Amino acid sequence: MIRRLVPLLALLALAACARPAAAPAARSELNFSILSAESQQSAQADWQPFLDDMAKALGLKVNAFYGTNYTGLIEAMRFRQTDLGWFTNQSGLEAVRRSGGEVFARSVNPSGVDGYEGVIIVRRGSGLTLDKLLKCDKTIDFGMGDAKSTSGTLAPMTYLFAPRGIDPAECFRTVKSANHEANLIAVGAGMLAASTNNTASMDRMAMLDTDIARRTLKSVEIIWRSPRIPEDPLIWRKDLDPKLKARIAAFMFNYGVGDSADAVRQRAILARIQTLPFKRADNSHLLPVREMEATEQLIVARKKGDTPAAAKAQAALDQIAREKAALR
Repeated sequence: MIRRLVPLLALLALAACARPAAAPAARSELNFSILSAESQQSAQADWQPFLDDMAKALGLKVNAFYGTNYTGLIEAMRFRQTDLGWFTNQSGLEAVRRSGGEVFARSVNPSGVDGYEGVIIVRRGSGLTLDKLLKCDKTIDFGMGDAKSTSGTLAPMTYLFAPRGIDPAECFRTVKSANHEANLIAVGAGMLAASTNNTASMDRMAMLDTDIARRTLKSVEIIWRSPRIPEDPLIWRKDLDPKLKARIAAFMFNYGVGDSADAVRQRAILARIQTLPFKRADNSHLLPVREMEATEQLIVARKKGDTPAAAKAQAALDQIAREKAALR
């Protein structure tokens, strides 16, 4: 009896293995993370019309996920609390590395100039110059962006502070971390002597055209600019259903395209979030920020005499150069 049962059980096991995998459960909602350098209230007013159009096109409820900082949005994708979203280059790189994300689109500067610049701003008429700022006499209250901010932290560290061996924490009296809008207003009001920011955030402040926006912009001036930084990436989770990805892509890359009345309406909505119609992209979009990151690490390692760290950073730069050459 046992000998007769063994083949039968084997056949049943094979039949079970041959069954097709259960289809993914139909989704009713999509969670879109918003990486805003301004207040949530301001971001919500600008983004909701776009999200409403996405919901209508996809036939899904699209929820906005507003994070209080960059790390929160990276972790939200990592733990599948969000499905896709708008990131900065630096935070997007972390989302790809740690959260199972991949770049699928990028924003497009409405000015027609591709990219934006990190800047350092001071109160107009204060007499604070870049040379005075870099004296590092611990008399200046300085503002920086989130640790994962490309223009607010990575760019000034890579292009300004690290090459001079400057640690902002040791250079200034205080270093306060905040979003771009808060830092801009703080410098304009004289609460900070100087701060990092970026040209896109300042353009956004001008677009608001409120009393406080006009007063703030008249009260500040730029004393340093970084090399141009690529526009921001949009990232979705790699493990999203391919059919859903295709539907999202169809919406994203047709939104605001064409001459119809609806396309004109959609471009007005895109203008509020500071982009022209989105362009296709992939993880190669992050090569410049990887290069900035490795460059900063190499400079710091060499100044410390850390040979292994310098070799690791140089190896990263060599790999980036190979990837760029392959794209060409």
